[in-house]
Amino acid sequence: MIVAPSPVRCLGVDPGSLACGWAVVERFGSRMSLVEAGVIRNPRGADFDQRALHIHERLAEAIAAHHPGFMAVESPFVEKNAATALKLGQIRGGILLTAALHGLPVGDYNPMQVKKAVSGYGWADKSQVGKMVMTLLNLKEPLAADAADAAAVAIGHLLATRGLPAAPGRA
Repeated sequence: MIVAPSPVRCLGVDPGSLACGWAVVERFGSRMSLVEAGVIRNPRGADFDQRALHIHERLAEAIAAHHPGFMAVESPFVEKNAATALKLGQIRGGILLTAALHGLPVGDYNPMQVKKAVSGYGWADKSQVGKMVMTLLNLKEPLAADAADAAAVAIGHLLATRGLPAAPGRA
């Protein structure tokens, strides 16, 4: 008996405390499509703990609405400002906790891996990545930059794993 492949969904996340991109991408065989994407925006003056909570709540809503099988998160590039790096690390920790609370395995990818997976070139700029996301997902309109980055993370994970959950210890 031949079993038809079933679609798999990945929630891609591009962490940021002020603007956190997210995208749910579905893969069915060799085709990929965008389910939904957005940017979680926090006001500059908001307390940091409230920013982290807001991101957690919005991602939890996306998980509940779209039932991804796993999450892929972009790891930060080396940040020159220690305070900024610490805050981004804290936001990533909250995002990883959100995945764990929902039982989602996590894939962790650095920006160069994401760019190479989507565009074939690890040094691609944001506009090149955005155009490839549009092409790979057959979109008519471009996504907001942070949402496009999150979609690229999800696409990269789906290509790297062929739609299987992240290997233990990936994140």
